[in-house]
Amino acid sequence: MTEIKIRETDEFIKLGQLMKKANWVSSGVEAKIYIQDGEVMVNGEVDTRRGRKLYDGDVVEYNGETVKVVR
Repeated sequence: MTEIKIRETDEFIKLGQLMKKANWVSSGVEAKIYIQDGEVMVNGEVDTRRGRKLYDGDVVEYNGETVKVVR
């Protein structure tokens, strides 16, 4: 499992931003499509909100890959 670090000044990262940071997508529009199509899971459940706020400890799965949000 890969870890994605949140900036120290931030409390959370949005789902679309995390997908870009993990190099899963190249743009927010691309992230939006995959999220709205139900292809992304957050903490074991499908989430269709691109703006979903992710906090330390949240786990995101997409296309067979998993990342954990860390602070």
